Amino acid sequence: MTNSCKVAVGQLQVGNFVRLPIAWKDHPFIFNSFKIKQQAQIELIKNLGLEFVYIRPERSDSQPLSSIAAKQQTSKIIDNNLELLSGELKQQKNKSIEEQQSLRRHLQKTEKHFTRNLAMMRNLTSKLRSRPLDAVNEAKDLIHGVCNQLLTDDKLVLHLMADAKSNEGIYYHSLNVAVLSMLIAKELGWNRKEIERVGMGALFHDIGKIKIPTQLLRKSTAFTHAEQIYFNQHPAMGAELLIAADNFPAEALPIILNHHEFLDGSGTPKGLKEQDLDKCSQLVCAINTYDNLCHSDRNNKARTPYSALGYLYKNYQTRLNQQVVNRLVKMLGVYPPGSVVELSSGQFAMVMSVNLSKLLLPRVLVYDPTVPKEQAPIVDLASEELTITRCLPVAALPEKVLKYLNPREKISYFFGAET
Repeated sequence: MTNSCKVAVGQLQVGNFVRLPIAWKDHPFIFNSFKIKQQAQIELIKNLGLEFVYIRPERSDSQPLSSIAAKQQTSKIIDNNLELLSGELKQQKNKSIEEQQSLRRHLQKTEKHFTRNLAMMRNLTSKLRSRPLDAVNEAKDLIHGVCNQLLTDDKLVLHLMADAKSNEGIYYHSLNVAVLSMLIAKELGWNRKEIERVGMGALFHDIGKIKIPTQLLRKSTAFTHAEQIYFNQHPAMGAELLIAADNFPAEALPIILNHHEFLDGSGTPKGLKEQDLDKCSQLVCAINTYDNLCHSDRNNKARTPYSALGYLYKNYQTRLNQQVVNRLVKMLGVYPPGSVVELSSGQFAMVMSVNLSKLLLPRVLVYDPTVPKEQAPIVDLASEELTITRCLPVAALPEKVLKYLNPREKISYFFGAET
Protein backbone atom coordinates (compact mmCIF):
# COMPACT_ATOMS: atom_id res chain seq x y z
CA MET A 1 0.00 0.00 0.00
CA THR A 2 1.29 3.47 -0.81
CA ASN A 3 1.01 6.61 1.35
CA SER A 4 0.94 4.62 4.61
CA CYS A 5 2.70 5.50 7.85
CA LYS A 6 3.85 3.35 10.74
CA VAL A 7 1.93 3.98 13.98
CA ALA A 8 2.19 2.43 17.45
CA VAL A 9 -0.88 0.34 18.32
CA GLY A 10 -1.48 2.47 21.43
CA GLN A 11 -1.99 5.54 19.24
CA LEU A 12 -4.91 4.09 17.26
CA GLN A 13 -8.27 5.85 17.23
CA VAL A 14 -11.71 5.02 15.90
CA GLY A 15 -11.79 6.23 12.28
CA ASN A 16 -8.20 5.24 11.48
CA PHE A 17 -7.80 3.16 8.31
CA VAL A 18 -5.29 0.46 9.25
CA ARG A 19 -3.32 -2.35 7.67
CA LEU A 20 -2.21 -5.18 9.96
CA PRO A 21 1.38 -6.39 9.32
CA ILE A 22 0.57 -10.06 9.99
CA ALA A 23 -0.81 -12.98 8.01
CA TRP A 24 -4.55 -13.00 7.29
CA LYS A 25 -5.02 -16.26 9.22
CA ASP A 26 -3.49 -14.79 12.39
CA HIS A 27 -6.26 -12.31 13.25
CA PRO A 28 -10.08 -12.39 13.51
CA PHE A 29 -10.79 -9.61 10.97
CA ILE A 30 -12.12 -10.34 7.48
CA PHE A 31 -9.44 -8.20 5.80
CA ASN A 32 -5.92 -7.10 6.66
CA SER A 33 -6.92 -3.52 5.76
CA PHE A 34 -10.03 -1.86 7.21
CA LYS A 35 -11.37 1.24 8.92
CA ILE A 36 -11.70 0.99 12.70
CA LYS A 37 -15.36 1.49 13.63
CA GLN A 38 -15.30 0.90 17.39
CA GLN A 39 -12.90 0.99 20.35
CA ALA A 40 -13.22 -2.77 20.86
CA GLN A 41 -11.49 -3.36 17.53
CA ILE A 42 -8.49 -1.41 18.81
CA GLU A 43 -8.38 -3.56 21.94
CA LEU A 44 -8.49 -6.69 19.78
CA ILE A 45 -5.56 -5.38 17.72
CA LYS A 46 -3.64 -4.76 20.98
CA ASN A 47 -4.34 -8.34 22.05
CA LEU A 48 -2.67 -9.60 18.85
CA GLY A 49 0.66 -8.65 20.40
CA LEU A 50 1.48 -6.11 17.69
CA GLU A 51 3.68 -3.12 18.49
CA PHE A 52 2.67 -1.15 15.41
CA VAL A 53 0.36 -1.10 12.39
CA TYR A 54 0.23 0.96 9.19
CA ILE A 55 -2.29 3.77 8.68
CA ARG A 56 -3.57 5.30 5.43
CA PRO A 57 -4.19 8.97 6.42
CA GLU A 58 -6.11 9.79 3.24
CA ARG A 59 -8.60 7.00 3.98
CA SER A 60 -8.93 7.77 7.69
CA ASP A 61 -11.66 9.86 9.35
CA SER A 62 -9.36 10.81 12.23
CA GLN A 63 -5.70 11.24 13.08
CA PRO A 64 -3.90 8.78 15.40
CA LEU A 65 -3.36 9.91 18.99
CA SER A 66 -0.16 11.66 19.92
CA SER A 67 2.29 9.56 21.94
CA ILE A 68 1.47 11.65 25.06
CA ALA A 69 -2.31 11.21 24.66
CA ALA A 70 -1.82 7.50 24.06
CA LYS A 71 -0.01 7.10 27.42
CA GLN A 72 -2.84 8.87 29.26
CA GLN A 73 -5.57 6.74 27.70
CA THR A 74 -6.96 3.79 29.67
CA SER A 75 -9.00 0.93 28.30
CA LYS A 76 -12.73 1.06 28.92
CA ILE A 77 -13.39 -2.33 27.38
CA ILE A 78 -13.88 -5.28 29.72
CA ASP A 79 -12.51 -8.69 28.78
CA ASN A 80 -15.96 -10.31 28.43
CA ASN A 81 -16.96 -7.80 25.75
CA LEU A 82 -13.70 -8.37 23.94
CA GLU A 83 -14.21 -12.13 23.93
CA LEU A 84 -17.75 -11.66 22.63
CA LEU A 85 -16.61 -9.35 19.83
CA SER A 86 -13.69 -11.62 18.95
CA GLY A 87 -16.07 -14.58 18.72
CA GLU A 88 -18.46 -12.64 16.49
CA LEU A 89 -15.65 -11.53 14.19
CA LYS A 90 -14.26 -15.07 13.92
CA GLN A 91 -17.76 -16.34 13.11
CA GLN A 92 -18.12 -13.69 10.38
CA LYS A 93 -14.68 -14.55 9.06
CA ASN A 94 -15.46 -18.28 8.93
CA LYS A 95 -18.73 -17.51 7.13
CA SER A 96 -16.84 -15.32 4.67
CA ILE A 97 -14.29 -18.10 4.06
CA GLU A 98 -17.10 -20.60 3.42
CA GLU A 99 -18.75 -18.19 0.97
CA GLN A 100 -15.45 -17.65 -0.81
CA GLN A 101 -14.92 -21.40 -1.13
CA SER A 102 -18.47 -21.77 -2.48
CA LEU A 103 -17.88 -18.97 -5.01
CA ARG A 104 -14.61 -20.57 -6.10
CA ARG A 105 -16.31 -23.98 -6.56
CA HIS A 106 -19.11 -22.35 -8.55
CA LEU A 107 -16.59 -20.54 -10.73
CA GLN A 108 -14.71 -23.79 -11.34
CA LYS A 109 -17.97 -25.53 -12.26
CA THR A 110 -18.81 -22.78 -14.76
CA GLU A 111 -15.25 -22.95 -16.12
CA LYS A 112 -15.65 -26.70 -16.76
CA HIS A 113 -18.93 -26.07 -18.58
CA PHE A 114 -17.24 -23.38 -20.66
CA THR A 115 -14.25 -25.65 -21.44
CA ARG A 116 -16.61 -28.43 -22.52
CA ASN A 117 -18.41 -26.10 -24.93
CA LEU A 118 -15.08 -24.77 -26.15
CA ALA A 119 -13.96 -28.34 -26.96
CA MET A 120 -17.21 -28.86 -28.90
CA MET A 121 -16.55 -25.62 -30.83
CA ARG A 122 -13.00 -26.76 -31.64
CA ASN A 123 -14.24 -30.17 -32.78
CA LEU A 124 -17.07 -28.97 -35.00
CA THR A 125 -14.80 -26.38 -36.64
CA SER A 126 -12.25 -29.04 -37.56
CA LYS A 127 -14.88 -31.28 -39.16
CA LEU A 128 -16.83 -28.56 -41.02
CA ARG A 129 -15.01 -29.20 -44.29
CA SER A 130 -15.01 -32.99 -44.17
CA ARG A 131 -18.37 -33.65 -42.46
CA PRO A 132 -20.37 -30.42 -42.63
CA LEU A 133 -23.72 -32.00 -41.73
CA ASP A 134 -22.28 -33.49 -38.53
CA ALA A 135 -20.58 -30.20 -37.66
CA VAL A 136 -23.81 -28.21 -37.98
CA ASN A 137 -25.78 -30.78 -35.96
CA GLU A 138 -23.20 -30.59 -33.17
CA ALA A 139 -23.43 -26.79 -33.26
CA LYS A 140 -27.21 -26.99 -32.96
CA ASP A 141 -26.83 -29.23 -29.90
CA LEU A 142 -24.36 -26.79 -28.33
CA ILE A 143 -26.59 -23.76 -28.94
CA HIS A 144 -29.70 -25.64 -27.79
CA GLY A 145 -28.00 -26.52 -24.50
CA VAL A 146 -26.87 -22.93 -23.91
CA CYS A 147 -30.37 -21.68 -24.70
CA ASN A 148 -31.94 -24.16 -22.27
CA GLN A 149 -29.82 -22.84 -19.43
CA LEU A 150 -30.52 -19.24 -20.41
CA LEU A 151 -34.27 -19.75 -20.37
CA THR A 152 -34.56 -21.97 -17.30
CA ASP A 153 -32.29 -20.13 -14.81
CA ASP A 154 -33.97 -17.03 -13.38
CA LYS A 155 -30.90 -15.57 -11.63
CA LEU A 156 -27.93 -15.59 -13.99
CA VAL A 157 -24.36 -14.68 -13.09
CA LEU A 158 -21.87 -13.74 -15.81
CA HIS A 159 -18.38 -15.08 -15.02
CA LEU A 160 -14.91 -14.23 -16.29
CA MET A 161 -13.20 -17.29 -17.78
CA ALA A 162 -9.54 -18.27 -18.03
CA ASP A 163 -7.33 -16.55 -20.59
CA ALA A 164 -7.52 -17.81 -24.17
CA LYS A 165 -4.56 -19.77 -25.52
CA SER A 166 -2.72 -17.82 -28.20
CA ASN A 167 -3.47 -20.29 -31.00
CA GLU A 168 -7.13 -20.79 -30.11
CA GLY A 169 -8.38 -17.22 -30.21
CA ILE A 170 -10.98 -17.93 -32.90
CA TYR A 171 -12.73 -20.54 -30.72
CA TYR A 172 -12.82 -18.32 -27.63
CA HIS A 173 -13.96 -15.31 -29.65
CA SER A 174 -16.69 -17.24 -31.49
CA LEU A 175 -18.08 -18.82 -28.33
CA ASN A 176 -17.86 -15.52 -26.46
CA VAL A 177 -19.77 -13.62 -29.16
CA ALA A 178 -22.38 -16.41 -29.26
CA VAL A 179 -22.91 -16.42 -25.48
CA LEU A 180 -23.13 -12.63 -25.17
CA SER A 181 -25.39 -12.36 -28.24
CA MET A 182 -27.79 -14.96 -26.84
CA LEU A 183 -27.81 -13.25 -23.45
CA ILE A 184 -28.66 -9.92 -25.08
CA ALA A 185 -31.36 -11.53 -27.24
CA LYS A 186 -32.91 -12.98 -24.08
CA GLU A 187 -32.68 -9.60 -22.31
CA LEU A 188 -34.46 -7.99 -25.28
CA GLY A 189 -37.32 -10.45 -24.89
CA TRP A 190 -36.73 -12.45 -28.08
CA ASN A 191 -38.24 -15.93 -28.36
CA ARG A 192 -36.33 -19.23 -28.28
CA LYS A 193 -36.23 -19.57 -32.08
CA GLU A 194 -34.69 -16.10 -32.45
CA ILE A 195 -32.20 -16.68 -29.61
CA GLU A 196 -31.03 -19.95 -31.20
CA ARG A 197 -30.80 -18.30 -34.63
CA VAL A 198 -28.58 -15.60 -33.16
CA GLY A 199 -26.52 -18.29 -31.42
CA MET A 200 -25.93 -20.28 -34.60
CA GLY A 201 -24.99 -17.21 -36.61
CA ALA A 202 -22.70 -15.84 -33.88
CA LEU A 203 -21.01 -19.20 -33.32
CA PHE A 204 -20.04 -19.41 -37.00
CA HIS A 205 -19.66 -15.69 -37.75
CA ASP A 206 -15.87 -15.92 -38.24
CA ILE A 207 -15.74 -19.42 -39.71
CA GLY A 208 -14.58 -17.99 -43.05
CA LYS A 209 -11.22 -17.22 -41.44
CA ILE A 210 -10.28 -20.90 -41.67
CA LYS A 211 -9.94 -20.32 -45.44
CA ILE A 212 -7.52 -17.41 -44.95
CA PRO A 213 -3.78 -18.28 -44.85
CA THR A 214 -2.45 -18.53 -41.30
CA GLN A 215 0.46 -16.20 -41.99
CA LEU A 216 -1.98 -13.45 -42.93
CA LEU A 217 -4.12 -13.98 -39.82
CA ARG A 218 -1.05 -13.84 -37.60
CA LYS A 219 0.47 -10.82 -39.29
CA SER A 220 1.48 -8.31 -36.61
CA THR A 221 1.77 -5.27 -38.87
CA ALA A 222 -1.03 -3.48 -40.72
CA PHE A 223 -2.50 -5.15 -43.80
CA THR A 224 -1.71 -3.79 -47.21
CA HIS A 225 -4.72 -2.49 -49.18
CA ALA A 226 -4.92 -5.75 -51.15
CA GLU A 227 -4.62 -7.87 -47.99
CA GLN A 228 -7.37 -5.88 -46.29
CA ILE A 229 -9.73 -6.35 -49.25
CA TYR A 230 -9.01 -10.09 -49.23
CA PHE A 231 -9.49 -10.33 -45.45
CA ASN A 232 -12.80 -8.47 -45.72
CA GLN A 233 -14.14 -11.38 -47.75
CA HIS A 234 -14.07 -13.80 -44.80
CA PRO A 235 -17.84 -13.36 -44.16
CA ALA A 236 -18.59 -14.48 -47.76
CA MET A 237 -16.09 -17.36 -47.41
CA GLY A 238 -17.87 -18.46 -44.23
CA ALA A 239 -21.27 -18.35 -45.90
CA GLU A 240 -19.95 -20.53 -48.75
CA LEU A 241 -18.74 -23.14 -46.26
CA LEU A 242 -22.09 -23.22 -44.47
CA ILE A 243 -24.23 -23.30 -47.61
CA ALA A 244 -22.45 -26.57 -48.40
CA ALA A 245 -24.11 -27.96 -45.27
CA ASP A 246 -27.77 -27.95 -46.27
CA ASN A 247 -28.87 -28.36 -42.65
CA PHE A 248 -27.52 -24.94 -41.62
CA PRO A 249 -30.50 -22.62 -40.93
CA ALA A 250 -30.81 -20.26 -43.90
CA GLU A 251 -32.23 -17.49 -41.70
CA ALA A 252 -28.88 -17.35 -39.82
CA LEU A 253 -26.78 -16.85 -42.96
CA PRO A 254 -27.22 -13.03 -43.01
CA ILE A 255 -25.47 -12.92 -39.64
CA ILE A 256 -22.41 -14.62 -41.17
CA LEU A 257 -22.43 -12.27 -44.15
CA ASN A 258 -23.15 -9.01 -42.30
CA HIS A 259 -21.33 -9.14 -38.95
CA HIS A 260 -19.01 -6.30 -40.08
CA GLU A 261 -21.72 -4.16 -41.70
CA PHE A 262 -22.56 -0.93 -39.86
CA LEU A 263 -25.86 0.94 -39.90
CA ASP A 264 -24.39 4.02 -41.58
CA GLY A 265 -22.87 2.11 -44.51
CA SER A 266 -19.27 2.37 -43.25
CA GLY A 267 -18.87 -1.38 -42.72
CA THR A 268 -17.52 -4.20 -44.89
CA PRO A 269 -17.56 -5.93 -47.28
CA LYS A 270 -20.58 -4.35 -49.04
CA GLY A 271 -21.20 -1.13 -47.12
CA LEU A 272 -24.83 -2.03 -46.39
CA LYS A 273 -27.07 0.34 -44.44
CA GLU A 274 -29.59 -0.11 -41.63
CA GLN A 275 -32.55 -0.88 -43.89
CA ASP A 276 -30.59 -3.78 -45.44
CA LEU A 277 -29.64 -5.38 -42.12
CA ASP A 278 -31.96 -7.66 -40.11
CA LYS A 279 -32.11 -7.33 -36.31
CA CYS A 280 -30.05 -10.50 -35.70
CA SER A 281 -27.19 -9.21 -37.87
CA GLN A 282 -27.31 -5.85 -36.10
CA LEU A 283 -27.13 -7.54 -32.70
CA VAL A 284 -24.18 -9.81 -33.53
CA CYS A 285 -22.31 -6.94 -35.22
CA ALA A 286 -22.53 -4.91 -32.00
CA ILE A 287 -21.34 -7.80 -29.80
CA ASN A 288 -18.57 -8.72 -32.24
CA THR A 289 -17.37 -5.10 -32.26
CA TYR A 290 -17.29 -5.01 -28.45
CA ASP A 291 -15.41 -8.30 -28.20
CA ASN A 292 -12.87 -7.18 -30.81
CA LEU A 293 -12.23 -4.00 -28.80
CA CYS A 294 -11.28 -6.21 -25.84
CA HIS A 295 -8.60 -7.99 -27.89
CA SER A 296 -5.46 -6.61 -29.47
CA ASP A 297 -4.76 -6.99 -33.17
CA ARG A 298 -2.31 -5.60 -35.72
CA ASN A 299 -3.95 -2.16 -35.57
CA ASN A 300 -5.18 -1.68 -32.02
CA LYS A 301 -4.19 -2.48 -28.45
CA ALA A 302 -6.73 -4.38 -26.35
CA ARG A 303 -8.98 -2.29 -24.12
CA THR A 304 -10.24 -3.30 -20.70
CA PRO A 305 -13.95 -4.30 -20.73
CA TYR A 306 -14.76 -1.09 -18.85
CA SER A 307 -12.91 1.02 -21.43
CA ALA A 308 -14.31 -0.97 -24.37
CA LEU A 309 -17.90 -0.38 -23.24
CA GLY A 310 -17.29 3.35 -22.85
CA TYR A 311 -15.59 3.56 -26.23
CA LEU A 312 -18.40 1.62 -27.90
CA TYR A 313 -21.04 3.86 -26.35
CA LYS A 314 -19.29 7.10 -27.34
CA ASN A 315 -17.92 6.28 -30.79
CA TYR A 316 -20.47 3.99 -32.45
CA GLN A 317 -23.65 6.03 -32.08
CA THR A 318 -24.44 5.95 -35.82
CA ARG A 319 -22.85 2.62 -36.63
CA LEU A 320 -24.39 0.18 -34.16
CA ASN A 321 -27.91 -0.56 -32.95
CA GLN A 322 -28.15 1.59 -29.82
CA GLN A 323 -30.83 -0.59 -28.24
CA VAL A 324 -28.34 -3.47 -28.32
CA VAL A 325 -25.44 -1.31 -27.07
CA ASN A 326 -27.52 0.09 -24.20
CA ARG A 327 -28.63 -3.40 -23.22
CA LEU A 328 -25.03 -4.64 -23.35
CA VAL A 329 -23.91 -1.78 -21.08
CA LYS A 330 -26.78 -2.51 -18.71
CA MET A 331 -26.15 -6.27 -18.70
CA LEU A 332 -22.40 -6.15 -18.13
CA GLY A 333 -22.83 -3.45 -15.53
CA VAL A 334 -20.67 -0.47 -14.72
CA TYR A 335 -17.83 -2.86 -13.91
CA PRO A 336 -17.80 -5.77 -16.43
CA PRO A 337 -16.01 -9.01 -15.53
CA GLY A 338 -12.31 -8.55 -16.25
CA SER A 339 -12.27 -4.94 -15.00
CA VAL A 340 -9.53 -3.97 -12.55
CA VAL A 341 -10.88 -1.84 -9.71
CA GLU A 342 -10.03 -0.19 -6.40
CA LEU A 343 -12.31 -0.97 -3.44
CA SER A 344 -13.56 1.28 -0.65
CA SER A 345 -11.12 -0.65 1.57
CA GLY A 346 -8.24 0.70 -0.53
CA GLN A 347 -7.49 -2.74 -1.98
CA PHE A 348 -6.99 -3.60 -5.65
CA ALA A 349 -9.26 -6.26 -7.15
CA MET A 350 -10.40 -7.79 -10.43
CA VAL A 351 -14.09 -8.28 -11.19
CA MET A 352 -14.73 -12.01 -11.63
CA SER A 353 -18.50 -12.18 -12.02
CA VAL A 354 -21.58 -9.98 -12.23
CA ASN A 355 -24.97 -10.91 -10.84
CA LEU A 356 -27.36 -9.57 -13.46
CA SER A 357 -29.73 -8.44 -10.70
CA LYS A 358 -27.02 -6.66 -8.60
CA LEU A 359 -24.82 -4.94 -11.18
CA LEU A 360 -23.10 -2.48 -8.84
CA LEU A 361 -21.97 -5.20 -6.43
CA PRO A 362 -20.01 -7.78 -8.41
CA ARG A 363 -17.78 -10.54 -7.04
CA VAL A 364 -14.13 -9.66 -7.09
CA LEU A 365 -10.74 -11.33 -6.71
CA VAL A 366 -8.91 -9.24 -4.10
CA TYR A 367 -5.18 -8.54 -4.02
CA ASP A 368 -3.82 -9.45 -0.60
CA PRO A 369 -0.04 -9.93 -0.33
CA THR A 370 -0.50 -11.96 2.88
CA VAL A 371 -2.57 -14.61 1.07
CA PRO A 372 -1.03 -16.94 -1.57
CA LYS A 373 -2.13 -16.10 -5.13
CA GLU A 374 -3.80 -19.51 -5.54
CA GLN A 375 -5.96 -18.84 -2.47
CA ALA A 376 -6.72 -15.20 -3.23
CA PRO A 377 -10.07 -14.21 -1.70
CA ILE A 378 -13.04 -14.00 -4.06
CA VAL A 379 -15.39 -11.64 -2.31
CA ASP A 380 -19.07 -10.83 -2.78
CA LEU A 381 -19.13 -7.06 -2.30
CA ALA A 382 -22.80 -7.13 -1.30
CA SER A 383 -22.17 -9.38 1.71
CA GLU A 384 -18.93 -7.67 2.78
CA GLU A 385 -20.41 -4.13 2.66
CA LEU A 386 -17.69 -2.94 0.28
CA THR A 387 -18.03 -0.77 -2.80
CA ILE A 388 -15.93 0.02 -5.86
CA THR A 389 -14.43 3.51 -5.84
CA ARG A 390 -12.93 3.52 -9.32
CA CYS A 391 -11.96 1.44 -12.34
CA LEU A 392 -8.25 1.31 -13.23
CA PRO A 393 -6.28 0.81 -16.44
CA VAL A 394 -4.04 -2.27 -16.23
CA ALA A 395 -1.00 -0.02 -16.80
CA ALA A 396 -1.73 1.76 -13.50
CA LEU A 397 -1.21 -1.38 -11.43
CA PRO A 398 2.06 -1.94 -9.51
CA GLU A 399 4.00 -4.90 -10.91
CA LYS A 400 3.36 -7.14 -7.89
CA VAL A 401 -0.40 -6.48 -8.07
CA LEU A 402 -0.40 -7.15 -11.82
CA LYS A 403 1.26 -10.54 -11.34
CA TYR A 404 -1.12 -11.44 -8.51
CA LEU A 405 -4.42 -10.49 -10.16
CA ASN A 406 -3.25 -11.60 -13.62
CA PRO A 407 -5.75 -9.54 -15.68
CA ARG A 408 -6.91 -11.41 -18.78
CA GLU A 409 -5.37 -10.44 -22.09
CA LYS A 410 -8.28 -12.05 -23.91
CA ILE A 411 -11.63 -11.60 -22.18
CA SER A 412 -14.06 -14.52 -22.27
CA TYR A 413 -17.39 -14.87 -20.48
CA PHE A 414 -19.73 -17.67 -19.57
CA PHE A 415 -22.76 -17.77 -17.31
CA GLY A 416 -24.09 -19.87 -14.46
CA ALA A 417 -27.03 -19.81 -12.08
CA GLU A 418 -26.85 -17.81 -8.86
CA THR A 419 -25.43 -19.89 -5.99
